[in-house]
Amino acid sequence: MKVLVVGGAGYIGSQMVKQLTHAGDSVVVLDNLSTGFRELARYCELVVGDLADPLLLERLFRKHDFDGVMHFAAHSLVGESMQDPGKYYRNNVSNTLNLLEAMVRHDVKYFIFSSTAATFGEPEYVPIDEVHSQRPINPYGASKLMVERMLQDFHTAHGLSSVSLRYFNACGADPEGEIGECHDPETHLIPLILQAASGRRKSITVFGRDYPTEDGTCIRDYIHIEDLCSAHAQALEALILGHKQGALAFNLGNGKGYSVQQVIEAVQLVVAEDGCNLMIEEGERRPGDPAKLVADASLAKRELGWQPQYADLETIVRHAWAWEKQRASLVK
Repeated sequence: MKVLVVGGAGYIGSQMVKQLTHAGDSVVVLDNLSTGFRELARYCELVVGDLADPLLLERLFRKHDFDGVMHFAAHSLVGESMQDPGKYYRNNVSNTLNLLEAMVRHDVKYFIFSSTAATFGEPEYVPIDEVHSQRPINPYGASKLMVERMLQDFHTAHGLSSVSLRYFNACGADPEGEIGECHDPETHLIPLILQAASGRRKSITVFGRDYPTEDGTCIRDYIHIEDLCSAHAQALEALILGHKQGALAFNLGNGKGYSVQQVIEAVQLVVAEDGCNLMIEEGERRPGDPAKLVADASLAKRELGWQPQYADLETIVRHAWAWEKQRASLVK
């Protein structure tokens, strides 16, 4: 296959590119490098540019005969989306529309969308399946839901088939140590804890220990980026081979969830082998933090044949710790 990966120089996108190229596919990456890194796009042709530029998209689609498109280029900070919603609707919605219209003009029929479980809003029940109501509570989730709706309309009007994949927390690092998280600012729990262990951060704060969970801390669903990318690859293959068509959506996750305390204990176990420890501070609950967010991924397993290979928390932490040690040595 020849695949355009938009946002392929970022954390998830670069791992996707590595997986595709190692499977023998030809990949072109489009990334404006606002949050991506040139050095992560090492397995492919990199086009530095923005979805806001229709002329660039036109040149790109004229030059390459793409079989499909994968889209990872979104703003994704919930708090920022509340403060600057226009930024999120402009990039996540308007720019995606530019991409879809370019696909239609050049008869590219298959689209894989990196969506989010934030489209569901406050959970009515857990684990969350695909029939759960979608009532996003922030502009980030709302922008992703708007794209999912656009994909339904583009299938009806233009025959564009798509799969939207919704998940909560991408985590871990490339098992071979080449790719991992390097966000600025970092907002994800596992890398934050690991930065505290490596000395790049003073401490880690637990926001609330009085939730209605077994140990009192919030429970979240974590999915290794390697497993996340394998789901994207299987979804694209299902579309191209004709096994699936329409505007489909699947939830991804481990189906179990781990508490903040369990993540801390897993990190402590792993980093102790290197003589590192953690400073933990206690904080108040943050407004809007649900006690438990877990995805039901049984439909993706049944329909796509997807099966996570790295669902074990300790394995996830070990891969992320190997990456963090590299990062810590580079910044010292």
